[in-house]
Amino acid sequence: MSLDIAIEHLRDTGWSSLDTSGHTYSPEGRLYPTPERIRTEFQTLGRSLEIRRIDLFDCWRAEWADQNGSPEGAVVGQSEDEAAVHALAELRRRLGIGIPSRSQT
Repeated sequence: MSLDIAIEHLRDTGWSSLDTSGHTYSPEGRLYPTPERIRTEFQTLGRSLEIRRIDLFDCWRAEWADQNGSPEGAVVGQSEDEAAVHALAELRRRLGIGIPSRSQT
């Protein structure tokens, strides 16, 4: 996966960049939330997010858990930003945030 694909997956969940605080630009000029902003989004949704570098595999892993600390999901990326954006997209998808129900499509 790449940062642009992660941004596209996030946009597919209905995310928009109307509020630009805590955002930055990809090399291609696309606005996306920073890892710090994404951590705030996770907290708002009652989840914790940990992002760490995995040197052995030369990648970054984003893991999230519910309020009780029970693991809910994990993704990897080539950079901290990519892993964070992909994690937010995956959480939003799992929670059905911004995704129309099948009866609406």
